[in-house]
Amino acid sequence: MTEATAMIQAIGAHGVWERVQNLGLVFVICLALLWGVSLVVRAVRRVVASDKAAVTSEAERRAKTLGAVLNNAARVLVVAFFLLMLLQEFGVNIGPLVAGAGVAGVALGFGAQSLVKDVISGFFLLLENQFGVGDILNVDDKHIGTVERMTLRITQLRDAEGRAHFIPNGSMVRVVVLSKDYARALVDVEVDLATDPDRAFQVLREVGQSLRVEQPAQVLEPLDVKGIESLGPNGFVIRTLTKTAPGAQWEVARELRRRILLAFRAAGIEIPHAQQVVHHRGEPQTGRQDSGA
Repeated sequence: MTEATAMIQAIGAHGVWERVQNLGLVFVICLALLWGVSLVVRAVRRVVASDKAAVTSEAERRAKTLGAVLNNAARVLVVAFFLLMLLQEFGVNIGPLVAGAGVAGVALGFGAQSLVKDVISGFFLLLENQFGVGDILNVDDKHIGTVERMTLRITQLRDAEGRAHFIPNGSMVRVVVLSKDYARALVDVEVDLATDPDRAFQVLREVGQSLRVEQPAQVLEPLDVKGIESLGPNGFVIRTLTKTAPGAQWEVARELRRRILLAFRAAGIEIPHAQQVVHHRGEPQTGRQDSGA
């Protein structure tokens, strides 16, 4: 009995060691898969890296977006694979489990239609490259911010105040991309009615040309003076448009306003001040005038 017990214990110990070896091999395979996906993502990012540090190219944004989605998908698949192998090593028949998971997935699809809609919408967002990480979006006129993260289910935006918006992909109806390919900085300038418009146009063009020379990476074309946009009681408004790099329109517009203010002061062009005319009525005479004798 002692020899038989020792043999059983040896067989049991050998079985446990074999299981540990198998699980270790599965774990190493999972790590290798994650490492391989990470290497592919890094290689793609290096290939599409832009030479201009201040401007993120469309290829870079798309590579960053696809890389984030691939990493998330790889983690989910690797964890699911490891759990299945773990159950199998402990003698659990995973065949019915996989079949049951398929049936449960179908039932979940009917019960969680919004989730399925989000995933399908996210798939087509990535397939059609509508936007990517780094783009600036206006979603349904409710959420404006920069895309920080994208998955098949949600898109995460960060607005100017630092708030994070998690938007399900299936709920986005109207998306305006504010940083697609290029942008335009719209600056309206109001000047006094006594100002010579041609002189003001010339000063604005000079300001735009100087900014174009100093910041060629952000300002793609010289400032375009469209003309007089509107007339008012104190002055008239001149509209300008400047083609900029994607996402640089706000910074360029702020710098243009600063330079225009300084250039107008140097050229003697005045910005109108609000004027108010007050009419004062005298009190009506209530007494009778004396008539001559």
